[in-house]
Amino acid sequence: MIRAIIIEDEKKSRETLRGLLNRFCRNVEVVAEADGFKSGLDAIRSNKTDMLFLDIQMPDGSGFRLLEHIEKIDFEIVFTTAFDHYAIKAIKYSALDYLLKPIDPDELVNAVKKVELKKSGNQINKNIRVLLDNIHAAESETQKIVLSTADKIHIVEVSKIIRCESDNYYTLFFLNDGKKILVSKTLKENEELLSSHNFIRPHKSHLINIRYIKSFVRDEGGYIMMEDGSQVPVSRRKREKILEIIANIS
Repeated sequence: MIRAIIIEDEKKSRETLRGLLNRFCRNVEVVAEADGFKSGLDAIRSNKTDMLFLDIQMPDGSGFRLLEHIEKIDFEIVFTTAFDHYAIKAIKYSALDYLLKPIDPDELVNAVKKVELKKSGNQINKNIRVLLDNIHAAESETQKIVLSTADKIHIVEVSKIIRCESDNYYTLFFLNDGKKILVSKTLKENEELLSSHNFIRPHKSHLINIRYIKSFVRDEGGYIMMEDGSQVPVSRRKREKILEIIANIS
């Protein structure tokens, strides 16, 4: 049985989530509920839990602030939120889970299944640390991303990623120290995360950090030379756009 706590400031939202869990997730027992920052902390400290459903926006303090006050996080967290682009991006960077309101039953079931498969411990604490670092950092400052492999969790500064290359349903990350990291996410998923950090996709199989572009070679249809010596092809339909981006690099 999965023991869960719901922290949500709106009574109706708490009742709706509890009802969905009772109906679609019979393996989840709601052991406590809270309506804000202070009551949420009390609920977590007073109950053993495996899973926390945490609202981001609450009148007396955000869900992110609440996490900073928890001494040890040894449970999985699923954020529940109305659409907040920046918050959701920070959650994705940290490889954590979230549910958009109104909560879809299928997505709720999937979130619970993920908790069943995960093992709490060092991983969740590392992911939360990355999340809180990114929440506090301004858009222009250093951002970090969690890259999970089969045997390790890598916390990487986005600015140190030179490029990404598609490998079917996997993505291979190339870092500026020569390290390579293979993660089980598609290139499209990583493009959604990195596009706002000066990454462009010149080819269906490649995503590059424009900070590391060395030159554009016009031979053989055109390709990009990166500072690590790699050659990245440019698709014909993206050639003009890529040339325009390169021309505006300062």
